[in-house]
Amino acid sequence: MCTAIRFTATHGNMFFGRNLDWSCGYGERVVIAPPAWAPTRSPFGATAALRHGALIGMGIVEEGMPLYFDCANAAGLAVAGLNFPGYAQYEPAPVDGRTNVASWEFPLWVVANFSTVDEVEAALPQVAIVDKPIVDKYPTSLLHWIIGDATRSIAVEYTAAGMQVFHDDADVLANQPGFAYHAENLRSYLNLTSDVPADATWRAARLAPYGSGAGMRGLPGDYYSPSRFVRAAYLNAHYPDQEDEQANVSRLFHTLGGVSMIDGAARMGNGEFERTVYTGGVSTATGTYYWNTYDDPAIRHVSLADHDLSGTELIQA
Repeated sequence: MCTAIRFTATHGNMFFGRNLDWSCGYGERVVIAPPAWAPTRSPFGATAALRHGALIGMGIVEEGMPLYFDCANAAGLAVAGLNFPGYAQYEPAPVDGRTNVASWEFPLWVVANFSTVDEVEAALPQVAIVDKPIVDKYPTSLLHWIIGDATRSIAVEYTAAGMQVFHDDADVLANQPGFAYHAENLRSYLNLTSDVPADATWRAARLAPYGSGAGMRGLPGDYYSPSRFVRAAYLNAHYPDQEDEQANVSRLFHTLGGVSMIDGAARMGNGEFERTVYTGGVSTATGTYYWNTYDDPAIRHVSLADHDLSGTELIQA
């Protein structure tokens, strides 16, 4: 399970981040792809070069290729994949006449080929996402994706109905069921407010709130995916706009902390407990990736500016 959010600073810089929730990590690290790095294993040739500058994000490297969990490019476009079992359904083989993208390379394909959400959305109707793992030890993950820039975000799902693209006005994504359900479900919570409700009178009884937070009564606090979507949407919508980098990084981690998972609270079907393995996100204006882990809450960061990007090899920070 996972939760992702997007927002902008008062000056328009996008911050885009996510929690990766699972029972274990995969040895993930921050991976930087310099502009001159060339993909060596794009199964159907969908990703041939980096057209919009360097890439930075969290993932693992296999067969010389970055398997990004979330990433962004120097142009300010970002993408994150979130678990979507029971709904995601990819093509079993390439589809003639389509741009065929292996599911594991979809984040890479997005940030390698496009600079805006508008460009991605225009291309997606001609895309087929194919069930083609990079190696057998990493079977295909059933995902959906949130893609954002400084203007807006979309949610992308590939199901039995084919490619589906949703305008994500809440700038939030969680897991199953599909995005359409989550967007509709928000209407059940339109009574929530950050304000202190006015006193009420019931016959002769005068009722006053105990204090702040009374307008939030009914906000779900569990880890179920629909609950995390609602809670993240509420927190993302009500957090005050911030100006500088430090304040917005604080906003990113505090908001995602509001939906982070604690070990022992939610058992998975295999008997293991789910927890927030890492929280990570990018400031697109500075090309900086920030993250912390379940066992080390200190926020670390890596910036594109910290590294020599003139080479042709992936950098694992």
